[in-house]
Amino acid sequence: MTRRSGRDGGPLRVRSVSTTFDSAAPGEGIQSRPAPVRLLRHLVTGAFDLWVGLSINLTGRMGWSADVQPYVGYGTESYSRLICRTILTDGRRREDPAIRGIRGLLTVPAPRTRVRLAIDSTAIGRVQVGDSSVYDAVDPSRSLSADAVFSDRSGYLDLVAEHRLTPGVHRVSYQVRGRRPVDAPLYIVPGQTPVGVISDVDDTIMISQVPNHWKAAWNLLLSNPHRRSSVPGMAVLYNRIRDLDPRMPFFYLSASPWNVEGSIRGFIRDHGFPAGPLLLRDLDPRPKTFVPSIVQHKMEFIHQLMADFPRMRFVLMGDDGQSDPATFAQVVRQYPDRVLAIGIRQLSPQETGLGSLFKRTATQPMPVTQVPVFYGTTGANLMRTLLPYLRRRARI
Repeated sequence: MTRRSGRDGGPLRVRSVSTTFDSAAPGEGIQSRPAPVRLLRHLVTGAFDLWVGLSINLTGRMGWSADVQPYVGYGTESYSRLICRTILTDGRRREDPAIRGIRGLLTVPAPRTRVRLAIDSTAIGRVQVGDSSVYDAVDPSRSLSADAVFSDRSGYLDLVAEHRLTPGVHRVSYQVRGRRPVDAPLYIVPGQTPVGVISDVDDTIMISQVPNHWKAAWNLLLSNPHRRSSVPGMAVLYNRIRDLDPRMPFFYLSASPWNVEGSIRGFIRDHGFPAGPLLLRDLDPRPKTFVPSIVQHKMEFIHQLMADFPRMRFVLMGDDGQSDPATFAQVVRQYPDRVLAIGIRQLSPQETGLGSLFKRTATQPMPVTQVPVFYGTTGANLMRTLLPYLRRRARI
């Protein structure tokens, strides 16, 4: 039977963390940038704040009120990471979370909105303010009332909750005043699971044509999310990897904004990929930078996963269309014993947008690493080499 209680048998404890949305990494503060960059940032963030103020004022006159967009959470038996966003809506909820990207990007945030949370119907009642995005022990001296749980200036809320939960899929619910609760899956991974998969999304499992900026923009903003194409054979490969150990978690990284989380989640479900949490990025200006770079975004979450699952080794899956080879090489250098293998999906010249014109591609070579790297243009290609290696080395 699932146990759903805090460590003391009462409401679940939770702490608000200084997340990738609003904290600066060392040397990343805007004060260290040249004066023109600081001025540009001031203009961009000022324009964003003006748009937020005007849109909140307009929607307020139209009678819109705050609601919650829940995102998929993950954790271990002892704690979970929970992410949601408070937004302003006209009161109607869509049954289908998949929406065109342009509509998602125009979502109006509901800043500084109080949110109440529960896991499997057990309320989260204790709050602790933290100062790091990496989980550490709860300090009771900093515990506050759950009434202190508010979203940030862009509507985002990132929390860590203490609990005792059995491995498997649970439900986390979010509620703002005057609205019914909304919920999302919460994936609890056994702490002793030996291997996990960290996978890129764009052009690794979903054809996005990111190197071709015009096509990538069309796919993100205007295409029908239900008509997105899967990379041939990748769903089969991922499920074969999952068959090696049903406990194996899959974490999906994407440079797409949180606004389209529902669309990507629907894509993963519709095309038969193993379910798992999505780790996306915030495109709203934040104190640390204008918008985090793709490499910066992926490294932030990979650091977090390495810290959240310190005994787990990972299989890194990406493509050679942009930064994945260099990013994965950097991960291997920083965590030499934590990467089991790297899989790189090779883009075709047509996908890069340069092959038909210049007879060359815009793909990136994989730097030399001490971890074996497997290449293939499809999941079937990768399956012939990567899967036998994992069977021999994963020890699962």
